[in-house]
Parts: sequence; C-alpha cells; structure tokens
Amino acid sequence: MHEREASLRRFIKFNHKRFHKEEARLAELEKVILSDTMPEQSNDYRVVVFGAGGVGKSSLVLRFVKGTFRESYIPTIEDTYRQVISCDKSICTLQITDTTGSHQFPAMQRLSITKGHAFILVYSTTSKQSLEELKPIFEQICLIKGDIESIPIMLVGNKNDEVSAREVESSDGEAMARRWKCAFMETSAKTNHNVKELFQELLNLEKRRTVSLQIDGKKSKQQKRAEKLKGKCVVM
Repeated sequence: MHEREASLRRFIKFNHKRFHKEEARLAELEKVILSDTMPEQSNDYRVVVFGAGGVGKSSLVLRFVKGTFRESYIPTIEDTYRQVISCDKSICTLQITDTTGSHQFPAMQRLSITKGHAFILVYSTTSKQSLEELKPIFEQICLIKGDIESIPIMLVGNKNDEVSAREVESSDGEAMARRWKCAFMETSAKTNHNVKELFQELLNLEKRRTVSLQIDGKKSKQQKRAEKLKGKCVVM
C-alpha cells in the first residue's frame, strides 16, 4: 500500500513539474509572438484583410495571388498567402493574411492586428450591414496601433459588379473613408476590377507614409523596415 502511494506521489510530482515546464514554455512563446522585437524577414510586408463573412475577402486575395475566382462561398478561419513584388531593384514578399469573418476568434484578430503592417477592410456594396460590421474592427486597429494616420489602411467596397443589388453607394464608402482618414476603392473580384490596383495603392500608401515620417525626425524600427518598400514597388 505504501509502495503504491509512493509511486503515485512520484507520478504526480513528475507530471506537475512537466505541466509547469510546458506552461512556462508557452508563456515565453506568447511573449515572442506579441513582442515588437520579434525577428522578421526584412523584406516581408504583412497585409491583413478584414471583413464580414461573405463579402469576398478570400475571392479578392485569390484573384490577386492566383488569378482565379470561385463562385461558391467557403468560410475561412485564417489563411496566409505570399506574393512576390518588385521593390526598387530588390525582391520583396507581400504576406497577405485572409482572416475569418466570424467574431468567435478575438484573440486571433488581435494578434493579426498586432503583427500587421497594413490593413484592407472589405465590405460588400450589396450589404449595408457589412459596412457597419467594419466599425469595431477599425476601432480595434486604432486601439492596438495607436496613431492610425501612420498605418496604411484601405476601405474596400467589393462586388461593385452587382449593380442591381447595390445597397451602399460609392459616396457612402467615400464618406466613411474620410471619417476614418483612410484610402477608399471599389472592386470586383469576379470581374477582376481594381484588384491589382488595390494592392498597388496599398504599397503606394506605405511609400508616402515612410517619406512623410522621415521628415519628422528620428526613424522608428517600423519606418526602417518600411524603407525596404520605398522606391518603385510594383506588383508582379
């Protein structure tokens, strides 16, 4: 009996130590992920795409990266795609994160915002509700990033080919973009209207931001990273 108790105590003690060791390892990993000093590829530029389910986020990304369009709607949790771009005689990688349209993953959303360099906020021109659902996401970006004017953001009205089903006028999208002090564009993943132009303009916003911030004085770490994209950045 005593031998069994001793064996049980040893088992509990061993697993207790292992549990805390694993817990500590995960805590350290979380610190690394959330840290601003996390090592990154110098030529990587992270773009995060947000929007409600069904607005065409994945369709826009797939049209840009692969040149394809799918009619069926397949919900996304999170996918990451990479596209090579030419940046002033060097090659850069555009890392595009296609996020979920669900509100069930707030931690994942916060992490995407924390590590993102630029953001595309997508709504459907056929749904007023989808534009409204972008407001808390924009507020979260403001909360996490701070000075929102220093972050390239594009408000995008997708599905502008569906003229008869339109609920949101271009003027409504433009008004929201002015309120948020961000750029605005309408697109159609289906017809490939303004898809390449969307990502090109996002890079142009980054270049202009870098130049304007350099005038203000000392460069931050993020500004130094952004210099990798300064010059002639062309989507290939």
